[in-house]
Amino acid sequence: MSSSRARLSVEALSAEWDGLPVLRSVSLSVAPGEFLVLLGPNGSGKTTLLRCLAGLERPTAGRVRLDGVDVTDRPVHTRGIGLMFQESALFPHRTVYENIAYAPLLQRRPRAEVDLEVGRVVDLLRLAGFEDRRPDQLSGGERQRVALARTLAARPRVVLLDEPFASIDVEVKAELHAEFRRALSASGAATIHVTHDRAEGLFLGDRVGLLFGGTLEAVGAPADVYEHPGSVRAARFLGYNVLPGDGGPVAVHPTDLAWSPGPRGRVLATVVAEGPTGRHRLVVLRTDSGERVELVSAVDGPSFPVGQRGGLTWERSSPLRE
Repeated sequence: MSSSRARLSVEALSAEWDGLPVLRSVSLSVAPGEFLVLLGPNGSGKTTLLRCLAGLERPTAGRVRLDGVDVTDRPVHTRGIGLMFQESALFPHRTVYENIAYAPLLQRRPRAEVDLEVGRVVDLLRLAGFEDRRPDQLSGGERQRVALARTLAARPRVVLLDEPFASIDVEVKAELHAEFRRALSASGAATIHVTHDRAEGLFLGDRVGLLFGGTLEAVGAPADVYEHPGSVRAARFLGYNVLPGDGGPVAVHPTDLAWSPGPRGRVLATVVAEGPTGRHRLVVLRTDSGERVELVSAVDGPSFPVGQRGGLTWERSSPLRE
C-alpha cells in the first residue's frame, strides 16, 4: 500500500518491557476503511503494539503517523485513535446512552450534536431500545456492541481492537463478527484487530499479518497468507503439519495427509489417538523423530488403530524457511 494513501503508518516500531524486546522494528500501514487483522499466539506483542499506537506505551524506536502527521509523542486524547479492549469496561452505573455519550461530551460537543451522535451509533450497532439499560442488564455480546458504539462515538480515525471476542460465547461470535465488520466499514475508520484465533482473523481481515516474538511476518490477503505460511512457526500456528521435504521443511495441511499401515511412506509415524469430530475423523500421530502430526479424514473412512505404525504420504505441500 502506498504510504500516501495510508490513514495509519507505523515505521520500524520497537518496544521493550523491563529491558527485554517485545516489538522488533514493526512496520505496517492501514488505509481508511480497511480492516487489518494481526494474528499471533499469546505473548507475541500484539497488545503492546496496540498500546504503543494508542499512546499508552512509549516505543523505544520508530514512528507512528496518522494521515501523514507524526503523532508518536502526542498524548492519548489528542491522537484520534480509539482502543477497545477484550473486556467492554463500560461504566457500570451509567446507562447505555450515558456510556456512548461519554466521549462526545468530553470533547465538549453541543448537547444536540451529542444526541445525534448517540442516535447514529445506536442505529449502526442495532442498539435501539437499549439506551436506558445498565451494563449489568446486558449480555456479553450486547456489552461489546455498546463498547464499540462508545468507541465510534468519539469519531476516531483509527480503531484498535484487542481480542474483543475472546470472552464471547461461540454461538454469539459469528453474529458479532458481522456486526463489527459492518459498523467499522460504515464508519470509514481504519481498523487494526489483534487476535490469537486464526479462524476469526482469516474471516474478518481485508489483510492479515502474522506477529511472532515481536516480529511481523507475511502481511497480505487472508487466502495468500494461509496458503503460503512461509516459516515453520507460521505454519504451525496456522494449523499445518511441518514435515521434511526434499529441500527442507514443508507445510502439509491435515486434510492433504494420508497414512497407511506398514513400513512404506515418506515419513514413518505411529497412531497416538483418533476419533470423530463431527463429519471428520481426527488422527494424531507421532513420527519416528518425535514430531506430532495431525491428519483429517472422512469419518466413515478406514480406521486408524492406536499404536499401529505406518507411513505418511502427501501430494500437496508448501516450502518453509526455518
